Parts: sequence; structure tokens; C-alpha cells
Amino acid sequence: MPMNWIPIALAAGLLAGQESPPTSGPSVSIPSVSIKVDVSLINVAFIVRYADEKLSRDLTRDDIEVFEDGVKQEVRYFGRSDDLPLRLGVVMDVSGSQEKFNRQHRRDLETFLRKAVTGRDCGMLVCFGNHVRVVSGFTGSVAGMMEALDRFQKGDRHFPELEPDETRSAGTALFDAMYLTAGAFAEAPRPQGGERKALILFSDGEDNSSAHDLPDAIEAAQAADALIYTVRYTESKKGQLTARNRYGIREMDRLAAETGGAAFDASRRDVGTALAQVGEELRALYEVGYMSSNPVRDGTFRKVLIRVKRDGMTVRAKPGYYARDFTSAGPK
Repeated sequence: MPMNWIPIALAAGLLAGQESPPTSGPSVSIPSVSIKVDVSLINVAFIVRYADEKLSRDLTRDDIEVFEDGVKQEVRYFGRSDDLPLRLGVVMDVSGSQEKFNRQHRRDLETFLRKAVTGRDCGMLVCFGNHVRVVSGFTGSVAGMMEALDRFQKGDRHFPELEPDETRSAGTALFDAMYLTAGAFAEAPRPQGGERKALILFSDGEDNSSAHDLPDAIEAAQAADALIYTVRYTESKKGQLTARNRYGIREMDRLAAETGGAAFDASRRDVGTALAQVGEELRALYEVGYMSSNPVRDGTFRKVLIRVKRDGMTVRAKPGYYARDFTSAGPK
């Protein structure tokens, strides 16, 4: 599906950078709107590590070069995490295979959020099975996010939906959840000085009811300039992975790799430790912005390379973006 326009259902105030308390009355009916994502300024968030794997935090604009399809670009903007607020999205798979895992690691999630979301930062909480619900809109209140999650886990489903789809009678709409949440990120007002964006996905990766596919979800996150971190819990039988399990593993790995994030296997890595690493990376993010020297918007994929002039340093970032034409009218 082309990324010219992202159709998404949104609650009032959800994208305004303000707290959007979940509703407690009847089901919320939300009209669909079309979200336009402008990529005239190409933004790339990236992580840099030294040879010993320690995170770099002291690079300056003069330390990096940016190339698009092998052509050097003029850097218009450079920012470090110390200077940038964080917009964070937590996307939780609440299907049957993940419910117990989510409850077991509630405290790990709260500890992570309290360290990650401070001051000018904001977080959003989305839960999905065959419905994609905004359990907490963008807010600076971690307590509010966790209170809303507790209500959801106790059975409250009176929360706004992103693009309600009554054709999903069952299943797990993972790709729809990521596509729509990334769309919410793309539409949110961007602070003048820039911001860091990241999505934390808790799931086994086993989608079976989405209207969108994996490339849609990846491209939506790339267009929103959001890194995806995946925390995967795979429910296996007697330690044996099925073909479906392996499919989910590949999808989770790709979501992370193609957006500049990282993938964690909860069966091999303590969840609290994994989230602590995510927090460290978010506090060491850089962001660079440039106007492409290639003005053609033909929908092709443009490879982006960030090179650090210092020796012995490695960069992790999204591999590129799709050069879509966002000036033409999209579907209403």
C-alpha cells in the first residue's frame, strides 16, 4: 500500500502532545481522517558505538557525513539526545499467547517508563489483539499510562480505537497496530528543535489479521522517523519452534533492523535488562536532517549512510527511506 497518505482514526487531542485520558463510558466512535507525511526534510535518528560497544554521546555536526545513494548531502540539522525531547510509543500485543507475559513484566515496563519519560517527554500506550486501542494518548504522566494499562488488563475495553475494523473477528493485527501507531507519530506536531521518536513493541510477531503488511509497517515507521525496539516472547511447545514461531521471529527482527532499532528475545534476555539497554540508547540518540539533493519523488528506495569521521566507531540507523510524492491529493 502506498504511503502517500496514512488513514487513521484518532481521538481528539491524541496527537496534540497533550494527555488524552481514556474514556470510561460507552464505546467511542471516531471518524477516519487522512494523515499526510511530509518528507521534504529527511530526518534520521542514529546510535553510535565505540569499538568496545560503549555508546557515544559527544559527537558534533562536524564529526559526521551523510550520503544518499552514494551522494554526499548537506546537513541542515544535527541534534543530540540531551537537546531533544522524547516521543515514545509502547505497543503491546494482548492476544492470548502474550497476556501472561505482559502481566509478569508490568513492573519492568513501569521502571523503564519512569526513567525514559521525564520533563518534556511524552509517551503513548497502544494495546492490540484483533482491535487496536489507544489505552493512553500522548502524555507526560507515567502514572496515568500505568493506571490505564491496569484498567485494560482488568477487562475495561472502553478506549478509543485506531481505524476500527469490524471485519477482524479474531486474530492478532500486529502490522495494523504498528502502521497506525507510526501514523499517529507522523501526525503529531514536531517541536521546532526536533525530537527523538521510538516505538517499543511487545509481541511474538505472529500477525494473522492485519489489512496492512510488514513493509507497510516498516515504511510507516521510517516515514515517522521512529526507531522500533522489539521485545519478543515466543510461546513454544516443549522448546520446539513451529514454522509460525519462526515467521514471527523474522518479522520482529525486520521491524527493528529496518528502522534502526534493536530486537530482544525475552527467552534469552532478562526483560528488565533489555529495557534498560533501550533506555540507555534513547539517552544517547543523535538526529540528523538534510534536504535530499535528488528532488525526484518517484517512490523508489533511497539508501542513506551516516559516516563518522572518527576511527573505530559504528553507526546503527534505518537503511533509508522511500521517496514518495506527498504533494498530490490522497484518499479521503
